Amino acid sequence: MSIDFKPIGYVSTEATELPRHWSVSDVEGRLVIDPEYQTGLKDIEPGQRLVVLFHFHRSPDFTPERLVQKPPHRDASLGVFSICSPVRPNPLGMSVVRVLAIKDNVITVKGIDMLDGTPILDLKPYIIDRE
Repeated sequence: MSIDFKPIGYVSTEATELPRHWSVSDVEGRLVIDPEYQTGLKDIEPGQRLVVLFHFHRSPDFTPERLVQKPPHRDASLGVFSICSPVRPNPLGMSVVRVLAIKDNVITVKGIDMLDGTPILDLKPYIIDRE
């Protein structure tokens, strides 16, 4: 089985230092969506949160030795599926950002933890569990 993804856009930011996780980020940037998908942005509004699914395009190749990793901010090694490491069997990332503005195919957001040029694979609404 083969699974192919086509990026729908990319991240644009001038930030040179980024936090390790979106939940502690105040960094602003832009989600530049390919114009062919612009109509799909129709109901996105400032103040809303978006889930950004992206590709860790600069991560090294995954090897079995990386099933357990020691995050730099932790004292112990942990299983790759219990941490947010960019070195994964499938280099997929997820961040939640807050929409500041939207104009045409560019969404200005806050909460960036992605590198400039990061390929965006999908956008989804952020839905709070109502349990």
